[in-house]
Amino acid sequence: MDKHQSKRLPAEAYEEITGEYPSYVPAADTLREFSLKAVVLGAFFGILFGAANAYLGLKAGLTVTTSIPIAVMTVAFFRLTQGIWGKSTILEHNLSQTVGSASSSLASGVIFTIPALFLWGLNPHILKITVLAMLGGILGILAMVPLRRLLIKNEHGRLPYPEGTACAEILVASEAGGALAKKLFLGLGVGAAYKVALSFLHLWPDVFTQRIPGLKKAVFGMETGPALLGVGYILGYRISAIMVSGSFISWMVFIPLIAYFGDFIREPLFPETEKLIGEMTPSEIWTRYIRYLGAGGVAFGGILTIIRSFPTMVRSFGVGVTELRQRMSGTFAERARTDDDVSFPFLLSGVGLVVLVVAFVPYIFGTLETTTMRLVAAVCIAIFAFFFVVVSSRIVGFVGVSSNPTSGMTIVTLIGTSLLFYLMGWHDMTGKITVLTIGTVVCVAASIAGDTSQDLKTGFLLGATPKYQQRGELLGVLSSAFFVAGAVIVLNANYEVGSSELPAPQAVLMKTVIEGILSANIPWTLVVVGGMMALIVELFGVASLPFAVGLYLPLSTLTPIYAGGILRRIIESRHRGDADKLHEVRERGILYSSGLIAGEGLTAVAVSAFAFFANRKPGGIGHEWMGASGPYVSLALFVLLGFLLFRSTKK
Repeated sequence: MDKHQSKRLPAEAYEEITGEYPSYVPAADTLREFSLKAVVLGAFFGILFGAANAYLGLKAGLTVTTSIPIAVMTVAFFRLTQGIWGKSTILEHNLSQTVGSASSSLASGVIFTIPALFLWGLNPHILKITVLAMLGGILGILAMVPLRRLLIKNEHGRLPYPEGTACAEILVASEAGGALAKKLFLGLGVGAAYKVALSFLHLWPDVFTQRIPGLKKAVFGMETGPALLGVGYILGYRISAIMVSGSFISWMVFIPLIAYFGDFIREPLFPETEKLIGEMTPSEIWTRYIRYLGAGGVAFGGILTIIRSFPTMVRSFGVGVTELRQRMSGTFAERARTDDDVSFPFLLSGVGLVVLVVAFVPYIFGTLETTTMRLVAAVCIAIFAFFFVVVSSRIVGFVGVSSNPTSGMTIVTLIGTSLLFYLMGWHDMTGKITVLTIGTVVCVAASIAGDTSQDLKTGFLLGATPKYQQRGELLGVLSSAFFVAGAVIVLNANYEVGSSELPAPQAVLMKTVIEGILSANIPWTLVVVGGMMALIVELFGVASLPFAVGLYLPLSTLTPIYAGGILRRIIESRHRGDADKLHEVRERGILYSSGLIAGEGLTAVAVSAFAFFANRKPGGIGHEWMGASGPYVSLALFVLLGFLLFRSTKK
């Protein structure tokens, strides 16, 4: 790498250009890239961060990208062990983070859907979850292949792919040395220590709540853990503010209004069939009514995204057909190393294999599904996955993987599939399970397509070989699927999906939609009102999907996320006039925040594994001795976490 003395990405990396992009490693250079050590290390980090993201998704209903922290840890590890393995190249570092980051998106697809099976009282086998995750992952990666030239190469300068660009910058900066890894490991240590004190020793409460006087059944809440604070910092002020505004309207406007008018209603109000509104807690009102508003808003946002992405879908299909014709006629010209994808015949074979497995292998979905049901499921997966892979790949080019509206795409899939199953008379539990597992495969495919897009952007800027990255993504899926599935099972065994510790809000929403449609018991008025609210938000120029997600997530979850977004705005506003300083501050804060998330997530999985294999709950001192002051102690410690995050952005 001696010839790359600038240790910076070329200026063309940030602007629209005509002609070929001059990558950091020129296309004519051949560096070691697809190596055993890069694959093994990436798979190892992928397993760790995939488990952490599974916990985060079950707790908060969202996940974050792990490309940047895995890239930093990879560089640090290779540097420490270069006396054993020899000096590694920047393309090996990139390949390792590509393999590792696949697990996070895999976790997103799994935890948004599969936990609904636990809520139905079922206990899916670990191999079933693994197979579904693998099928969705393979489908998403291969369907993304013909989109690379359209979205990554041809749209360079117009689609920034923020996380992919940031990851490339960090890998290039690491070539010149530095101490980026210290921030990541410091955050990881703080997050882990805090979670041990909270979930293993139970030293203080994990949430601060306060009733709002004058507003009937209005409750302000805030979870005080480090992971959500880190998520908010990574998302930034704008997205976190949009999300919390949706939740604020739900908890401070709609719930008090429903509670107020409920006092005049003397019988249960549909869809509730037993309790009067006056007898309900705020959480029960939110569960029975508000979540349908969120479902309608998310569905509207997903449909709108499909409409906006339709031209790209048509072009991507045309590109693939053209390449296939050229290969069949013998006129296909070999491309440069930096423009070489896996072949289109390989792509078609892989996609066809996934569809055939779904259609003809029994018990992929349940135990009683018919051949006809499996064939219909295979067609639904093929259609919805194709649409949403394109949508996901394009939208993350603007907002990044952490803000990828995968839940909206999944909701649209479930609504469409549920309506079809209802018309075909498949209303029983087998039908519900089949619809959910269709959603699982599509959700994983859409989620991992977004991650693959960011990784390919990183590779494009650095000068990596696309086909090696695509193979690396496939290996990342195959190596981490089993462990992500295992994390979900042990977390459920310890905390129980649907509890206050693991509310699994996305999976609860998916379950609610499926049950409502197949049972003809969904309050369509609330769903339509939610969709209209999302439309109004769009007319004001605000992204409707983050707002709709906020509608159905608890305020206690989104308040610490918003606090993280505020903290980032305060920190970065101090350096607006100095671009280099701003970049350094942002980089340090994001790495520390990634460490907070990983530290809490990995510790939660470790505590769950202890409880699972030891067959007992972790004990601890308990926080009862604090009495009424416990929540305020929790709030004070959260403020301390914010101060530590603020300090982490300094050298």
